[in-house]
Amino acid sequence: MITLEQWLQEQTRQGRHLYLVLDSDGQLDERNGLVSELGVDHYRNLYRGTPADSLANVAPYLFRLDAVEHPALQALLKTPDRHWGWLASAASADLDALTAHWQNRLVTGERPNQALYRFHDNRVLGRALAYLQPEQRAEYLGLMTSVCYWQAEQWTVTDNPDPGAHPLPTDPAWCHTPTPEEIFKGIQFDNTRRYLVREYLDTLLDLAREQDIDSWLRGQLDLAHTWGWQEPDSIHFLLTQSLQAPDYTPPKNWLPRPNETPAMHFDRVYQETLYWQGNAPV
Repeated sequence: MITLEQWLQEQTRQGRHLYLVLDSDGQLDERNGLVSELGVDHYRNLYRGTPADSLANVAPYLFRLDAVEHPALQALLKTPDRHWGWLASAASADLDALTAHWQNRLVTGERPNQALYRFHDNRVLGRALAYLQPEQRAEYLGLMTSVCYWQAEQWTVTDNPDPGAHPLPTDPAWCHTPTPEEIFKGIQFDNTRRYLVREYLDTLLDLAREQDIDSWLRGQLDLAHTWGWQEPDSIHFLLTQSLQAPDYTPPKNWLPRPNETPAMHFDRVYQETLYWQGNAPV
C-alpha cells in the first residue's frame, strides 16, 4: 500500500506539478487561505463561466501547488475523512487546460434531466475509477498523470495510462458508475438540504420551530423512495408542496391507489394539485 508521503515524493521526483481539487463546502477557511496565499495565477473556480455559475461562491476550486507546506493544505491532509477533495499531478502547468477539461465534465444528462457531476468529491472520483476500464481512465482524467484520494479509510492512487487532452465522449462511461444505495441516499440528502437552505430558508426556519429539519427531510426522501418517485422533478414537487402544507406532510389523498404505477401516481397527484391551486382546467 502506497502512502501519501510516498506518492508526493514520487511526483516530485518525476518533476510533475501538484494540484489540489478542493470542495469549498465545509472548507471555506482552507479555500480562502490558499486563495490568499497562492495568488490568482495558481487557482481557478471550477463553476465560473459554466451552467453552475450561480453557485460560484461554493464552487470547487482547482489549485496548482508549488509546495505542500501551506498550513491550510496540511490541515486538509491530516483530516482526509472530511472528504474535502483530492490531489493530482500532471506534467502540464497549464491551469486553464486542466480547468477546461473538468468543466466539460461538469454537467451530465440531457435537458430537462441534467445534473451537476460531483467530480470534486473523492468518493465520486474513487467509485468512477474503480468502475472504469483502465483504457477509459484517460478520457476521465485528461492531462492529470496520477491522482491520490481517500477511499475506504486509506489513501488510494490511480495512474492515468495516457495523460493528455481527450475530448468528452458522447456517452461518458463514468456517468454509468453504479452508486450503492446508502451512498446515493447520503449524497441525495446533502444536495437536497443545500438546495432547500438556499431557496427556502425562511420556510425551513418555521419548520424548525416544530420539528427537526433533518429528520423531516429524511422522512420526505424515504417517502419519495417508497412511492417510486425518483425523478428530480417529482422529488422537488413533493418537498415544496410538503413545505406549504399546514403539518409539513402531504395530504392523505396523495397515497398511491391500487394498481397505480409511480408515473400514474405522480401524474394524478400533480394534476389534482394544479386543479386545487387554480392552475388547471376542470
